[in-house]
Amino acid sequence: YFNNRYLANPAYAGAGVGVNINANYRKQSANIPGSPELQNLALDYGINRSGIGLNIELDKTGLQRQTRVVGSYAYHVPLKGEGHQISFGLSVGFMDQRLSNSDISGNPDDPAAAEYGTDTNIDGDFGMVYTNGKLSIEAALPNLNFLFKGSEELKVANLPIFYSALSYKFALSGGHIGLEPRMVFRGVKGFDNLIDVGANVSLLNEQLVLMGMYHNNESASFGVGLNLKKRYLISGSYTTQTSALSSYANGSFEIGLKVKVGK
Repeated sequence: YFNNRYLANPAYAGAGVGVNINANYRKQSANIPGSPELQNLALDYGINRSGIGLNIELDKTGLQRQTRVVGSYAYHVPLKGEGHQISFGLSVGFMDQRLSNSDISGNPDDPAAAEYGTDTNIDGDFGMVYTNGKLSIEAALPNLNFLFKGSEELKVANLPIFYSALSYKFALSGGHIGLEPRMVFRGVKGFDNLIDVGANVSLLNEQLVLMGMYHNNESASFGVGLNLKKRYLISGSYTTQTSALSSYANGSFEIGLKVKVGK
């Protein structure tokens, strides 16, 4: 939502200065064997009005393995007025899905496992962002393969199908405190649309960052980050389980490292 917006919207590729390197690890419902585990590495770099990026995602759930690699290009168009800009971004790559036969408890040559097979598809994302330096309005269509193949052919759970967000940055206490409320409206395949509302607060000259979001599936996310020399951001967050599953599983935690290279 705040630390690496390029993950949700390719239009953010190269929106900053220099090279941004983001590494994230997320574990969901750790008390359940085979629960989802996600690793992500994202890089983006701005060149004049253009931006390029690379997003690598490894998703592990039970015996299923999913690898998604996309490259991104974004174009940032300055508008009349200082800080006013509109950006467009497109990602193109592939998604590979397979079964981890080495983790099967039993006969890996079972016909049921062989029938699962391997599925590799071309995939991508499209997004756009308008900002005036404080206000940001954004929309994205992730997983474009869903638009062409439909939900019946894609063997993916919790697949994001659209993303939109609205936020505004405030400078408080003479600029020593930053406050950014944010509202997100998103769609996930097979579920009701989700609304997320919360804010990001930066303190101590942006060295300490606090985040809180409430989701309309009756869960909440809380995070904290340490921004060292405004180049190294170490962050951690926890999302509580939805009310329907709170009696069976705990929530998810995520740790992240962001490094800025260059000015």
